[in-house]
Amino acid sequence: MPSYKRILLKLSGEMFAGDSGFGVDREAMSRIAAEIAQASSGGTRFGIVVGGGNFFRGVHSAGSGLQRVSVDHMGMLGTVINAIALCDLLVARGCAARVMSAVPMPPIVPGFSRQEALRALDAGQVVIFAAGTGNPLFSTDTAAALRAVETGADVLAKATKVDGVYDKDPARFPEASRYERISYAEVLSGELAVMDATAVVLCRDNELPVVVFNLKVAGNIGRLANGEAIGTVIGSSR
Repeated sequence: MPSYKRILLKLSGEMFAGDSGFGVDREAMSRIAAEIAQASSGGTRFGIVVGGGNFFRGVHSAGSGLQRVSVDHMGMLGTVINAIALCDLLVARGCAARVMSAVPMPPIVPGFSRQEALRALDAGQVVIFAAGTGNPLFSTDTAAALRAVETGADVLAKATKVDGVYDKDPARFPEASRYERISYAEVLSGELAVMDATAVVLCRDNELPVVVFNLKVAGNIGRLANGEAIGTVIGSSR
């Protein structure tokens, strides 16, 4: 039996872009879809929040005439593109999946309904949540924390390009040390850039553990579902 019965998986848009850094790389997304489908077939229920950074990133794209709110709205549209593509790739692998958007876009994708999401998860479907929280100025990290709490996830799993949380940027500081476990308070007080503060506080207040892991290591989604120790766990204490 899997260690986690229900996982909220946060996938950044950059994970879908491959080496190009922009748009959807089918090979990169197909690999992710294959891992999710395999882990789902083992009994783990997955909710997924997708980002849109492979198209627009609100904080970094604002300016030069583009307003932050407008850029965030464009980013929401990017998450819908990613969600539809991921859903198709999951279904192609025999994995039942559906998309729900915080901003209803009929007839493209339906709006988010907590009751419908819970029913779908209970039925074994992968539910992909698009358009963040539906509001500008909130990150998809916050959307992931919100959807995780709403759907009763056992853990919020944040997929990244590194193998956990470090005391400093490992790309800049070779001597950086990785935490196996760290508290919400330490993440906040140390201003560690793993998740935005709103998301961390929401997880803390609802006692929702967070696992930060490297998605680029093949098989890590399955290892996570099976309860293997990967990445860094963020919790109430070390």
